[in-house]
Amino acid sequence: MEINYTAIIGLVAGVCTTASFLPQVVKTMRTREAKDLSMTMYLVLAAGIFLWIIYGILIESLPVISANAVSFVLATIILILKIRYG
Repeated sequence: MEINYTAIIGLVAGVCTTASFLPQVVKTMRTREAKDLSMTMYLVLAAGIFLWIIYGILIESLPVISANAVSFVLATIILILKIRYG
């Protein structure tokens, strides 16, 4: 059995970039403060992530699809918290 190092690198990269959203989500939920977060930045980011999901579907790449799907959910949570607490 061959190890697909390209897929492993993609999955690890996806985990790292997706996990980077967690501290912001947790902090915003804990403090109930979002005034310092940029709504525009998260709107553009969410749109870009959504396009990455579409791209991943088109090229049939599970690492691209899965990492960006989770990132999109987390970015959307941050946007909802910004609307609610910002």
